[in-house]
Amino acid sequence: LSLLQGRLRCAQLLLLLLLHRADSFYVPGVAPINFHRNDPVEIKAVKLTSSRTQLPYEYYSLPFCQPTKITYKAENLGEVLRGDRIVNTPFQVSMNVEKKCEVLCNFPNKAVTLTVEQSKLIAERIREDYYVHLIADNLPVATRLEFYSNREEEEKKKEKDVQFEHGYRLGFMDGNKFYLHNHLSFILYYHREDVEENQEPTYRVVRFEVIPQSIKLEDLKADEKSMCTLPEATASAPQEIDPSRENQLLFTYSVHWEESDIKWASRWDTYLTMSDVQIHWFSIINSVVVVFFLSGILSMIIIRTLRKDIANYNKEDDIEDTMEESGWKLVHGDVFRPPQYPMILSSLLGSGIQLFCMILIVIFVAMLGMLSPSSRGALMTTACFLFMFMGVFGGFFAGRLYRTLKGHRWKKGAFCTATLYPGVVFGICFVLNCFIWGKHSSGAVPFPTMVALLCMWFGISLPLVYLGYYFGFRKQPYDNPVRTNQIPRQIPEQRWYMNKFVGILMAGILPFGAMFIELFFIFSAIWENQFYYLFGFLFLVFIILVVSCSQISIVMVYFQLCAEDYRWWWRTFLVSGGSAFYVLIYAIFYFVNKLDIVEFIPSLLYFGYTALMVLSFWLLTGTIGFYAAYMFVRKIYAAVKID
Repeated sequence: LSLLQGRLRCAQLLLLLLLHRADSFYVPGVAPINFHRNDPVEIKAVKLTSSRTQLPYEYYSLPFCQPTKITYKAENLGEVLRGDRIVNTPFQVSMNVEKKCEVLCNFPNKAVTLTVEQSKLIAERIREDYYVHLIADNLPVATRLEFYSNREEEEKKKEKDVQFEHGYRLGFMDGNKFYLHNHLSFILYYHREDVEENQEPTYRVVRFEVIPQSIKLEDLKADEKSMCTLPEATASAPQEIDPSRENQLLFTYSVHWEESDIKWASRWDTYLTMSDVQIHWFSIINSVVVVFFLSGILSMIIIRTLRKDIANYNKEDDIEDTMEESGWKLVHGDVFRPPQYPMILSSLLGSGIQLFCMILIVIFVAMLGMLSPSSRGALMTTACFLFMFMGVFGGFFAGRLYRTLKGHRWKKGAFCTATLYPGVVFGICFVLNCFIWGKHSSGAVPFPTMVALLCMWFGISLPLVYLGYYFGFRKQPYDNPVRTNQIPRQIPEQRWYMNKFVGILMAGILPFGAMFIELFFIFSAIWENQFYYLFGFLFLVFIILVVSCSQISIVMVYFQLCAEDYRWWWRTFLVSGGSAFYVLIYAIFYFVNKLDIVEFIPSLLYFGYTALMVLSFWLLTGTIGFYAAYMFVRKIYAAVKID
């Protein structure tokens, strides 16, 4: 009995963990670091980013103060692909030790002189709206933004809404003048850990904020000990950067520590908490309504029409001879006729299966909290490796389908599956990478990483696809319930609404409607340097997307067969991926309305990566729809008696 109770308690605990909100529960990427008073807390720089150019740069691409020895952190694949270049900085911060104002560069009170080229570069980066990203104990720096949510409430209660901006602005513009944030006021929050009486207290860093300021050289009074005096806020003038001449300035910083009640495990909540969770619930309810609507149509077709059809077709009366057959039974001798280009179709579907398995596992694992943003680059690294290893499933399904479609050249088919979609992705990424290289951005994938990715593709993915394809091709092909006639049947002239493009428009709107709100948040995360962490919602939306794609695909293939058009293989694959067309339209809308991108290369990057997303989404939804339709077609023809 006690064993049973223990098991029940374990099951309850597991259920509670699963149901716990995804944005507050996660398995952190690193173990907590305990600091004693005066212990150094290292401040590292990650990169400079801008949503206007989409080109990240490494920290020392600008003439900031440098430490005596620059050391870069070893990075994982995801960090390299994101453009992170984590490097040490000369900021001297000690646990729970205040600093009023200190000069950053090595000279005690000598100003830093920026050359004309350096001044031009800083001015250009300020105009492009660049943000600087630093980390302390793996926690990213944030700028606090306070505002009143409602003007009427301002009189009633003086409570402000607080939001956090990732990183801090490099500088600001006033008219045609450029001003650099040369003084950083760091505010670090620590949580005091419980220790025994005779032990020295230990602290953990739980929040890292910055207040950037621009203070003119003359107003910063520095002495020989590298100390400086900050002027009164009203009395100081900002530090202007004139791009046409040399500029003199001081880089300074101050450190302030505050105790906090936030525990170490919850320290990321500030960054991950989404203020508008309600809209996600609205999105889920909206999606569920779409699914129920589709289910209604589907059940009407299956229960009423199909049963009636099958009952009529299976009547063993003489009436059948006098009545002329119509509808989907007429094409029973052609419905399983192999389509054109069966190798390419099976290859694309194999890649679709690969993508489906990868996305399902990534979202599920992230929902359980194992791919938190605190373990930087983990999501992208996991996705890359999973795609490689899922090649065995992609190959298996592609091989079995190719065999069913009377294919014989399995080695060529396996090679096509392993290289067609990844080859297109690699080709587009390589071309875009050349442009990023030209801009000297840290977003450019280094040559050794590119070689490593190629080795993964040809060393892991290709052999696994061949292995899966070999077993899939050797396995018994899918059992088609009716024989295919020798001579193909003539297809009657189709109505305008049976056109492929009309089908894509009709089939795409409902799955897209079920997921477009989540798509907005994903786009914000990718293009505006936000954190996306509502994987619980994303998992639900993904399940709804799979269900709605399957349902719409079955409806469309039923209407097509009723119109006596048996060429459903390619058409179902294309039409089921119709929501990808709407994703493309939405991406263009997002670019025009939400992003402030004007230059050629950032625009090229946006549309290049969008093309990859649309292609992948089309493969994913097309594969889901194809397999749903194939199962449906086999089911209905198996239910009809054919002489």
